[in-house]
Formats: sequence, C-alpha cells, structure tokens
Amino acid sequence: MKGRPLFLSLAVAIMTTGPALAQPARFTLNSKGYYEAPGADILSFSNANSGLFADAKISGVEIIQRDMRSVTNGDVRLSATPGQWDPSANLVNRRIDQATGTVRTTLEYPDSHFRYVVVTRPQNDGVEVSVELPEALPATLVGKAGFNLEFLPAAYFHKSFMADDKTGIFPRYPASAMELTPERNAASGRSEGPGAEPLPIAEGRSFVLAPEDPDHRITITAESARIALYDGRNQAQNGWFVLRSLLPAGRSGTVLRWTIRPDTAPGWMRPPSIAHSQLGYTPQAPKIATVELDRHAKDRTPIKLFRVEGDGRFIPIPIGPTTEAGEYLRYRYRRADFSAVRTPGLYILEYGATRTAPFRIAADVYADAWKPTLDVYFPIAMDHMRVNEAYRVWHGDSHRDDARQAPINHEHIDLYAQGPSTDDRYAPGEHIPGLNVGGWFDAGDFDIRTETHHAVIQSMVRSWERYRLTRDTTSIDEGLRRTEIHVPDGSPDLLEQIRHGTLQLVAQFDAVGHAINGIVEPDVGEYTHLGDAASKTDGLIYDPALKPGEERDGHSGWPDDRWAFTSKSSALNYGSAATLAAASRALAGFDDALAKKARHLAEKTWAEEQSHPPDLFHHGNTTGGPLVDEQFAAAVELLKTTGDQRYAASVQTLWPKIAPHFMRNVQMVADALPLMPASFRAEVEPVVRTWKMATDKIASANPFGVPITDGGWAGNGAIIQYGLDSHALHEAFPDIVDDGALFRAIDYLTGHHPGSDISFVSAVGTRSKEVAYGNNRADFSFIAGGVVPGELILKPDFPENKENWPFFWGENEYVINEGALWIELVNAAASASGKSGA
Repeated sequence: MKGRPLFLSLAVAIMTTGPALAQPARFTLNSKGYYEAPGADILSFSNANSGLFADAKISGVEIIQRDMRSVTNGDVRLSATPGQWDPSANLVNRRIDQATGTVRTTLEYPDSHFRYVVVTRPQNDGVEVSVELPEALPATLVGKAGFNLEFLPAAYFHKSFMADDKTGIFPRYPASAMELTPERNAASGRSEGPGAEPLPIAEGRSFVLAPEDPDHRITITAESARIALYDGRNQAQNGWFVLRSLLPAGRSGTVLRWTIRPDTAPGWMRPPSIAHSQLGYTPQAPKIATVELDRHAKDRTPIKLFRVEGDGRFIPIPIGPTTEAGEYLRYRYRRADFSAVRTPGLYILEYGATRTAPFRIAADVYADAWKPTLDVYFPIAMDHMRVNEAYRVWHGDSHRDDARQAPINHEHIDLYAQGPSTDDRYAPGEHIPGLNVGGWFDAGDFDIRTETHHAVIQSMVRSWERYRLTRDTTSIDEGLRRTEIHVPDGSPDLLEQIRHGTLQLVAQFDAVGHAINGIVEPDVGEYTHLGDAASKTDGLIYDPALKPGEERDGHSGWPDDRWAFTSKSSALNYGSAATLAAASRALAGFDDALAKKARHLAEKTWAEEQSHPPDLFHHGNTTGGPLVDEQFAAAVELLKTTGDQRYAASVQTLWPKIAPHFMRNVQMVADALPLMPASFRAEVEPVVRTWKMATDKIASANPFGVPITDGGWAGNGAIIQYGLDSHALHEAFPDIVDDGALFRAIDYLTGHHPGSDISFVSAVGTRSKEVAYGNNRADFSFIAGGVVPGELILKPDFPENKENWPFFWGENEYVINEGALWIELVNAAASASGKSGA
C-alpha cells in the first residue's frame, strides 16, 4: 500500500502524541524563604530538628505538592533509615540570598566534629540541592554519612517508581531484604539480639516517583553519585521511604549535587475547605462558617446553608452575607454568620462544589461529646489494669514489675533524668516496691508522668465539683486489677478515675517519701513498644542473679522492669500536694480512707516543703512547672480543702509573684477568689483587664478567634485552656470577660480551624480523627474520645494534620491531660448553655 487514508494518519498521530503537556513552571524563592511554583513548594530548612526527637519529620528540604506535604528531612544523616533516637545535625545558621534565590544552611554533628553546608538554588523547573564540605568527611563517618530525602509512605502506597530504566511498585507492607550488622540500631524497637539494617529496594542515578500521578510525581537526579531507595518501615513502623546518596571520602568542597523536580500544575487551585463544627451548635450559640481558599483564588461564591429533611430534600436556609475574612498563613478566607438559624435539625454547608458532612443544631449538642473520653479513652489508658471491651482485650494487667530505681547522674529518653542522688533509700537498679498501682499511660506511649497526672486529676476534680458527672458505664475493680468498658458497677466513673490516678500519687509517697518524676521504660527498645502493654515486661521483678529467661519466686533474669526517676523536686512536691488536696475533696464519701490519706499527705508535704530551701532539680517537663506556680496551686487547693487561713495568707503573699504570670495561673486565681477578702479581688481585677486585652489581640491574629500556636507540638491544649480560662474569668468578672471564647474553643477542636474541617476528638462529630497516635497507632486506627494536638503550623505558613499517617506525634498523639480538659470544657459549655437557655 503506497499510502494510508487521511483519517487513519490523523488517528495514529493523536494516539502517538496524546494531549499537549503543559510546560513545567520555574521555581522562585519567595519573600517567605521557600521555593514556589504553581501547585508545588520546596522548603529549605524553614524548619529544623529540635534535637530531642530527630524524626519529627519537619526539617531540612521538604516538598509540598497540591497542598500536601509528603517529602521531608532532606539532610545529611548517619544511617539509611534514621529513626526517633538516631542523631541528627544541629542547625548552625541559615542564610538567604534573595537575589540569586540561594539558601545556604550550615549544620554540624558536634560529637563527630563534622560540619557541612546544604545549598539550594532554583534550576529551571526544579531546585538544585548540593552538599559542601569545608573539610573532608571524618574517617569515622565514611560509609555512614549520606544525603537523605524521606517520602511519606502513605502518599506513595499503590504507586510506582522508576530507577533509571528499571521499574517498581512501592511496597504496601515492608518486605525488603535486611543485612546483619555489628551494632543494633536504637530505632529498631528491639532491646536484645543482633543488629539489622535494610538493603536498598532499587538504585540508580535518576528516580521518578509516581510517574503515573502528577500530584505526587517527583524526579530526582544525581549529578555524579548513585541514589538508593530504602524502606524504613523494615526498621520501625514509623519509618519512611528514603532516597539516599553516600557522601564520598577524601573530598571537600561540593561533594554531592541533586536536582529535585516536583511536578508543577499551572493554574492549580487548592480546593476550598469549609471550617465549621462537626459536633454542631446549640440554637442560641454563635455559628460561623469560615471558608479557606487558595490565596490566588478570586471567586466570590456565597456560603450556603441547607437543612436536611427526612425525605432527603435539602432545604435552602437564608443566612448572613459571605464576607472577606482576610489572609492567614498561606490562605485567603471568607466567612458567613448563621447565628440567626435556631431551628433544631440536621444541616450542611456548601461553597461552590464543596459540601460538608451533616451537623446538628440542637439544645443537647454537648450532652454526649465528653462521654467517649470518659467511657473509652481513659479506661484504655489505665495502667496496672487488665482492660476489656466486649470481645476485645485492649491490654492485660501491665507493669506488675514496677519499678527499679533509675541510675544516678543519668539523662534518659523522653525528658527524664536522675540527679546525683536517688533521694531515697534505694540503690540504683534496686526494686522499689509498691509502685505497681494506679496511674494512666501518659500519651501514645506507656510511661507514667507525674506532672501530667497532676493536671488530669485537678481537671477531673473540677469537673466533679462543678458538674457532678455521675455517669456509670465502666466497671473498675482495683483489687482484681480489672476494667470492663460498657459495664456499669454502681459507682460514678469519674470518681473511679480520680481514685485510680490518686492511688499512683499516694504510692509514690509511700515508696520513697516524696513525689517522683515518673516511671518509664529502661531503654529505647521497650519505649518504642507497640501492642499489648502487658507484653512489654514479663511482670516479674528483675533479679540480676538470674540469667535471662530464668525465673524463680516471682523474679526473673530479664531487666525489662521500668525505671523510677526519683530526684526530689519541690515544684513536683507542691504539685502533688495541690492534687492530693483536691482529690481528697472529691473522694470524701466515696473512698474515705484514700481521701483521708490524700489530705494528710497534702498537708504534710506543704509543711515539709515550707521548712527548708526548695529542691530545684529540673529537667524537661517531668519535674513540675515553675516553683511559684506549683506553690500557689498547693496553697489554693489546701485552702479550699481545709479552710485554714494560713493557706489564705500564703495565697496573698504569693500573689505579687503570680500576677506577672497570670496567664498560666488563671484557673487557680479564679478558684481562690471566693475564699479571699474583697481586697484580693480588687488586686486581681486590673490584671484580668490586661489579660483580656492580651488574649483578644492574640485571638484576633487569625480568622478563628483563638490563640493558635506554632512549634513542634500543635496547640489544641492551649486552645482548650484558653476556653476554660475565659469561662472561669467570665464567671468571676462577667462585666470584663464574655463567654464567647468557651464556645470558640469547642468549635475549633471540632472542626472550625485551618487546614481541614475534621474534629480533633476521635469519635466526636460527624467526621473526626480516625488515624491517630495512640498505642494502637501501628494499626492506623484510633481510640474513641482521645484528643490530638491538632493543626501543626509548620514554618513559615503551612498548617498540617495528617489523617493518613498516625506517627506524627506533634499532630496526632493523644495526651491524657487534654482528654481531662476536654471533659471539663464540654461540660462548662453545656452548663453555660443551660444558664443562657440555649
């Protein structure tokens, strides 16, 4: 055949060339110090590691595509798949040259006497990343130091990659080969046995990740080095996919150069998010919907409200106009007020093609919002108990072998440390009897942190005294060490939880004579345990005379017993005195013997601390808050418990030192007011006015009306406290402080926040956190009633809360104090709504 029909030629041409591809966009360094292109951003050390937790995954070179951060930790590391306890470099300085678009970041590993520079600069449709060495790599780091770039596994599940001319699929579950190593990696989660490190999945000079998906497609090319792909999940469940090139030996200057090209998307706009409460609103409550838009969006679409009828109809409901609400972080905001809508029912909000899940307007909207936290979350957090829920055993009777005395002059993991003395009669390593009772797992981990227990018990006591929560759905038998969820036992669950926490605090005094910092795992292998808490230890007291695996008379040769950190701290002692005084009031008439003992210890501890200069041992967040704050709290709680005017005199004496730090002492000052003379109230009033002005200014800095913090831990705790503090001051000074912050705090926690509209309280609200950092995080699951830290604000302008990756503790880790404060917050709102007729 000499030719082909014209239509056939055209068809072949169309199939061969496909649709015209958009030209890739150039990256430019913006005024905020990161590289920007349509639909993609590259950060260069906008965030740095804090040093304590090197795998916080918010450091180095990072990539945000289509408003999703899925690449981080682009930096020189000393292993292929570094974990939580592996070393990371200290930031020395970061310099930006806006004219050339260059970011130069100097870092160092001081213990290895190793300093280097990471340089980033725009290059066509990507960013060039180079590593410069002022001096050749130290011999001890040859074969260890390499430039790593980490990729979020959840973002690349079900996707492919290309390494030069070879192809592969990202593994859904870790299955790559391992090799034995002389030393065991502390990040591996194993306390014994040989070392093992993952081998590369693939190697090449050029990688394309997710070539089939433009939202995740990234091309990375090395100029003169090999790149290896590793799966860090073989080492630890929270590991990431890692691309890595080793640094060469014997060279200085520029020793490595990569070019990173994330796919851009000219014209791409981030879809709108309609921030609102997933829980809903009482009829009389303020109701604000805030739409979060791409900063380049020009539309002026109105926010619409619909009532959902039983037959499926959506009935349009007139609401106030949609107005501009300014810019915050990287977004533009619009807002509508629908407070005038008071008819009970189911509603949804709509903005263009975006619709919310249904939410309620109802007088009883707060009635159940706190119950999952008390019914489920706190029972599961109970240490030294077997916890059962119907067919499921959450964990067995844990830590029956508590606890061994921690070694002296020792800085431990997770902010625990022991000073130069044990401050008790026990030698380092010796078993301290009596500590295997009561207490809650601190957070997503399994340690008992005394300072956190203070906050939990004090909050629970306030909830009991103010709202008399007599709910009973849990059976708790301290004698049998058994907890049954959803099985009533005739006693108020809140009082049983107060008793459980108090038992641990009292046990500390019985054991060593004072409050202790806490009880925590002896090593990283125990600490990183995921699974049944009862399987962390063998439940048998360690005896060094026995061999590993040998058991005799309730003892074993396994040194798996947790360590008790016992350095005496006056701040911690005062905190326990305050907590035990408060608990004694709640427990009176419920457990009179424990109430009497708690009160006696509180008064005795106060007297003992007043008799000598304070013990000022301090480390991290395990040794109490500021001394004056803890002493003031003890004076207030003892005054409330005993009525003894000696404590009132101490409140008055301490007030001048408390006033400059009023913001962190609001609750205690408010509690003291009814027990103090009118002159004290007169001294407090101008401080309250100053507080009101300061908090109003902070809250007005964003569209959500609450103080949103930044840093490595998201700010839900501060927002809950802001709501509670405002409510306490509203009740004390209603002419100065209104009650709006109480409801804004609840709205924020349940969906009215940046980044998304998800509720940060699992199982509360229509859409809530279902992938979180509890002790079941390896299952990508949640614990009902747990409160996560929330929206983490990464510098300079990116809010994030991952729902597809639980291991971001700064966003997703449940903590017990926020659980207790949530119960208090919701009941404060319910009470306030009742008073207002809402």
